[in-house]
Amino acid sequence: MNLVFLGPPGAGKGTIAALAKERLGVPHISTGDLFRAAIKQETELGKQVKSILASGELVPDSVTVEMVRQRFENSDTDNGFILDGFPRTITQADALAEMRKIEYVINFQIGRDEIVKRLSGRRMAKSSGKIYHIIYNPPKVEGIDDETGEPLIQREDDKEEAILNRLEVYERQTEPLISYYREKGLLIDLDAKGKPESIIEALLKVLGQ
Repeated sequence: MNLVFLGPPGAGKGTIAALAKERLGVPHISTGDLFRAAIKQETELGKQVKSILASGELVPDSVTVEMVRQRFENSDTDNGFILDGFPRTITQADALAEMRKIEYVINFQIGRDEIVKRLSGRRMAKSSGKIYHIIYNPPKVEGIDDETGEPLIQREDDKEEAILNRLEVYERQTEPLISYYREKGLLIDLDAKGKPESIIEALLKVLGQ
């Protein structure tokens, strides 16, 4: 089953994708993970991405498309995949359509207030990168990492102003993509408000699993 996951930051796409890949037996392909792996392995594309990101520019569609195309050469994608973070533009969506036939595009829907609540509550242990949440996954002692005892920090991009800015960018970028897939009859809207366990069950139901 070839799936694309769309949804704003904080919608829980990564969490649901991790559960769905186990239930469906297909790989979860995140462009963020592809970029990080390529940079770490110092591939030709990885070197390009590293220099682009270092200059503060956005990775161009052509580079992102090529990275996904190379990932599709792995045999583990033969029986399906979950794409997360790709496509982000109509150009990428057209390129994807030439590479693989997409069966469903899941549009995770969640209100702005809930997103701000989810993301602004995140706290991180700087040394390990471990993530907590003041409501959903609090540390044993408020503001302190369970393992190291170091003070937890709030990342700049998890502050409310930054979150609202990220949402505006997402909406501007992705609105055309939602229309694109809706017109093709591939889009399924899914409520992303509940717990991951209930969302994954709702997802499998709409997929007929």
